[in-house]
Amino acid sequence: MKRSRYSVHGIKRALNSVCRNWGLYLLLLPALTLTICFAYKPMYGVIIAFKDYKPSLGITGSPWTDPWFKYFLKFFKSFQFDTTIRNTLLINLYSLLVGFPLPIILALIINQMRARRFRKVFQTVTYMPHFISTVVMVGMIMLFLSPSSGLIGSIYRLFGQEAPNLMAKASAFSSIYVWTDVWQHVGWDSIIYIAALSAVDPTLYEAATVDGASRWQKLRKIDVPMLVPTAVILLILRVGNLMSIGFEKVYLMQNDMNLRASEVIATYVYKIGIISTQYSYSAAINMFNTIINFILLITVNQVSKRVSENSLW
Repeated sequence: MKRSRYSVHGIKRALNSVCRNWGLYLLLLPALTLTICFAYKPMYGVIIAFKDYKPSLGITGSPWTDPWFKYFLKFFKSFQFDTTIRNTLLINLYSLLVGFPLPIILALIINQMRARRFRKVFQTVTYMPHFISTVVMVGMIMLFLSPSSGLIGSIYRLFGQEAPNLMAKASAFSSIYVWTDVWQHVGWDSIIYIAALSAVDPTLYEAATVDGASRWQKLRKIDVPMLVPTAVILLILRVGNLMSIGFEKVYLMQNDMNLRASEVIATYVYKIGIISTQYSYSAAINMFNTIINFILLITVNQVSKRVSENSLW
């Protein structure tokens, strides 16, 4: 009786809250509708990972697999399993180690700039590459790294040397991907840290100045602690996508010579699902990838909650 009484009371309280703030909930309705239609409703199609899906029979008409984990087992035994997992983790860990701290450092540098005009110009220059499309970015990479007509080729010829074809080297693929990605997005990613630094109370700097603190001490004792909660949340989100990587850029940079280092889960799913029309197999691979990401997100969030008291929930 007590539980039902509390549940009824909770429902009434929630309804009263909705009635009081109906305007805010009305503004939320379009975003909620889009999320349900384009994020949650399509999840129904994930069941084809457990079916021998045939487009002519539809999702419900296709027969169930026997055993139910048939396509998951097929992926685990696939010769591409080790390659795709290794490449995906390698590129993502490399990107995390390089691309996560650099926006923080850039935000701290920008925050220390006193000349307002130079600061605005500097910010604009660092933000601009973010708006370059992926196709154009990959075209620029190939043009710059071309051994015959690119910037690298010209520099090597200047010293009488023959330029290497970096895009054909599997060992260079991850570095090219990560560092060009950093150049493109480091300025944009620093915005959220700059916003966090703008919330620092100016009286803290004034008090530190009165106490004789240097600029380095202010940065270490005021700015960095202010960024920690934001950095932890973003780190949790980054780790939650550790098994995911942008498909377009990797696919456009791929060629037969660097394939052993550039074949990731996203490109393999595309080739299996769209090109080879093995829809159930590709759905199983993608579902495996999503489950691993979800487990990582939950684990890192719980560790962060215990260690730093900062978490997503």
